[in-house]
Amino acid sequence: MKQLVFLHGWAQSQQIWYQQHETFPDALYLNLPGHGGSDDLTPDAWAGILAEQLPAEPCVLVGWSLGGMLALQIARSFPDRIAALALVSTTPCFRSKPDWKPGCDQSLFAAFEEAVASGSGRLLNRFFALMLHGDGLSRSDYNMLAKQAVDRKHPPSSAGLSNGLELLESMDLRQCVAEVPVPTLVVHGEQDAIVSTDSGRWLAESIPDSHLRLFQNCGHAPFLTQPEIFNRTFINWWQTL
Repeated sequence: MKQLVFLHGWAQSQQIWYQQHETFPDALYLNLPGHGGSDDLTPDAWAGILAEQLPAEPCVLVGWSLGGMLALQIARSFPDRIAALALVSTTPCFRSKPDWKPGCDQSLFAAFEEAVASGSGRLLNRFFALMLHGDGLSRSDYNMLAKQAVDRKHPPSSAGLSNGLELLESMDLRQCVAEVPVPTLVVHGEQDAIVSTDSGRWLAESIPDSHLRLFQNCGHAPFLTQPEIFNRTFINWWQTL
C-alpha cells in the first residue's frame, strides 16, 4: 500500500493527528512552515518545501483545512508525487467572494487577523474551541482533546500564523480541481463552523474520481473528535487504491 503523509491545518501542528499515530504508525506527519517548531518561510514557498519532504514514490497525501488546500496545490504542481488525496474539512477557496458563497465571511476572517496582530496567547484556545463547535463534547472530553492535540511546547510563530492567513486569503483553487488526476476522499463534518459543508460537497462534485463522506454531529476536525469512525472510513478507502 502507498505511504501516507499527513498535513495539518493553520495554527496547529502534526500533533493534532495524535489519534492517528497508533493506527498509522508508518505514516509521515509533516509540520507546516512556522508551525510545530519548523522554520518560517514566505507563503509562496510552502507548497514547494512540503513537496520536497514527500517520499520518493507517489504517496497518499492527507490534508486537513489549510493542509488540504496545500495538498491540492501540491497535486497540481507535483502530480508525479501524489497517488491519491484525502481532503479533510477542505475548501478550494477559504474567503467568501461574489461568486463563492461558501467561503469565510469578513467578520470571522477579521477576527483571525486581529488575534494574530495582537499576539494574544488566547488565539489557540479560541480557535480550538471554534474547531470543535458542533461536536457536542463534554467539558472533560474537550479539555482532554485540547491537552493532547495542541503542541504547547512548539506554538506556531507569529510569522507562521500571518503567512498562513495570507495563504488562506489568497488561494483560490477552484479552476484546478477538475484536473485532479488521482482518487480523492473528501471528508467533512456537517456542523463545521470554519469551512462550510457546501465546500466539501463542491469538491466532491468537481473532482472527477472522488468520494464524499459526511460526519454527523461533527465540526471542523472529524479525525480528532470521531477518530474511530474516521480511521475506519479512511482505511476502507485506502485499501481500495
